[in-house]
Amino acid sequence: QVQLLESGGGLVQAGGSLRLSCEASDGMFDSYAMGWFRQAPGKEREFVASVSWDGDYILYSDSLKGRFTISRNSGQSTVYLQMNSLKPEDTAVYYCAADPQSGLAVSTSRAHWGQGTQVTVSS
Repeated sequence: QVQLLESGGGLVQAGGSLRLSCEASDGMFDSYAMGWFRQAPGKEREFVASVSWDGDYILYSDSLKGRFTISRNSGQSTVYLQMNSLKPEDTAVYYCAADPQSGLAVSTSRAHWGQGTQVTVSS
């Protein structure tokens, strides 16, 4: 069972930056895809970004491409989400996800989820 621990959320002004971190605890981090999703109040959870097991295959939501960057560090079993030029509409709970059955991308039907971290962007 993959356990994921997110950190790095908080309150930031519009135009600012945050970096989210997600550490995996099962020792198999190098074999599976990781991703970030978010859920704003009253909305469904949406895809943000994902990265393959080796870091070579990266996907972004089209609406976020250019502002957000996903990366992973095998030595620390951690995936990151660097968020720049934040907007009030980026306010949401951000969830880390791991897909142990896929090395390329995360399927929400198979994903293991973190507890979420709140990001609030003030105008």
